[in-house]
Amino acid sequence: MSTSPDAESVPRRLVAFVEALRAKGVPAGPSETVDAAAVVRVLGMHDRGLLREGLAAALVRRGGQRDVFDTVFDLYFPAGVGAGEAVREAQEEGLDLARLRDRLAEALADGDGAALDRLAQVAVDLLGGVGDQGSGGWSAYQTLDRLAPQTLVARALQLRGSGGASAGAGTGQASTSGFTSRLDRPEVREAVELFRGRVQAEARRRTAEVRGREVVAKHAVQRNSDQVDFLAANHEQLRRLRLTVRPLSRKLATRLASRRRAARRGRIDVRRTLRRAASTGGVPVKPAWQRPRPTRPELVLLCDVSGSVAGFSEFTMLLVQALSDQFSKIRVFAFVNAMAEVTDLVKAGGDDLTDRIRAEARVTKWHTSSDYGEAFADFVADHLDAVGPRTAVLVLGDARNNNLDPNLEALHQVAQRSRRTFWLNPEAAGRWGLGDSVALEYADVVPMHECCNVDQLSRFVTRLLPA
Repeated sequence: MSTSPDAESVPRRLVAFVEALRAKGVPAGPSETVDAAAVVRVLGMHDRGLLREGLAAALVRRGGQRDVFDTVFDLYFPAGVGAGEAVREAQEEGLDLARLRDRLAEALADGDGAALDRLAQVAVDLLGGVGDQGSGGWSAYQTLDRLAPQTLVARALQLRGSGGASAGAGTGQASTSGFTSRLDRPEVREAVELFRGRVQAEARRRTAEVRGREVVAKHAVQRNSDQVDFLAANHEQLRRLRLTVRPLSRKLATRLASRRRAARRGRIDVRRTLRRAASTGGVPVKPAWQRPRPTRPELVLLCDVSGSVAGFSEFTMLLVQALSDQFSKIRVFAFVNAMAEVTDLVKAGGDDLTDRIRAEARVTKWHTSSDYGEAFADFVADHLDAVGPRTAVLVLGDARNNNLDPNLEALHQVAQRSRRTFWLNPEAAGRWGLGDSVALEYADVVPMHECCNVDQLSRFVTRLLPA
């Protein structure tokens, strides 16, 4: 493969690279572009690994952005062009699917990263072509579906066992072999995931040569994790979002504490200020400030756990629980069409929180469709004492009520008793009021904020939530 990009195309390619990063949620502007150009001028294009790290230092500013950076970098500064040497050797040899699977099993057993890289190139070229000889690009999904590397775990473990067998016989050897297999299995599965990632990278690289880097960067590169739409996130993206809860909570806790410290100064104490001014001829040179007792607010969450909204609600519940030190009390209620307190379940944490809530709490009645009006009526009847003058109430949901009574009066009662009430809606504001959405009606009762992704949710927590 050719590895030296055209020197005349480097400035234009660098600008396009920064634009692609910005489109995926990495905030790289003109100053970062200038820094990146200085990196290229100093480091040159000969050492690709060094160039990658230099550009990352210039362009990546926040945690969680590195995966996006690496994916886009591989598109704009690829390791090579066209089919690699490994592909040409496989074509000359006449390698077929069966022998490719055999070699992949051996590479998984050995944990050979270089071999996995070569086999990924061969697999994409042999199995992933879309259209006539790849005229439409290459598909990682098609490649992995035909190759099925996940089915080679047992064979790779067997190869490991036969290759590393030591002297011994009988029950002792069988017991040792079984123990070793249990230790090796996670390593082999990790190698399978590594291979899958390399297949995806190779398919993107080859497709970019056919359809253009800009097209592939737009459609085949996932956005930065804090820009992923809650309602469009798949299971894997939601899993990754849950992993960001702890580091995100630490950052937000710092911001909330800073706001709280700034609010402690209070108002001017007129009486004490005038008393001090007596010593300076009546001129209030040094004002005296009231010292309010700093108090942490109470927080009540009302969370819709139905359908696709459940991912947004679960992430927010876990985030708020991680921020529990910033509030004097947190109570969490979940509903589909019946309201139930789930504070203890949220405190317990763990995976599949929404599934456990649905299994252990009564969040539905005689049907399973969302009914905000009925749920708010339950809250007013059974749990209104959870709301007081120091309480901030957050309602989490898309306000799609299946053409049922929204019960605005019940929500109004909650808002009247609370210090502040906000509605966080994971749907884009342009869709509010369309179809069975009653978001605009609820927005007349309490302030409603668009919270489609982690970035918007973080900004709400640190700017609007009472401190």
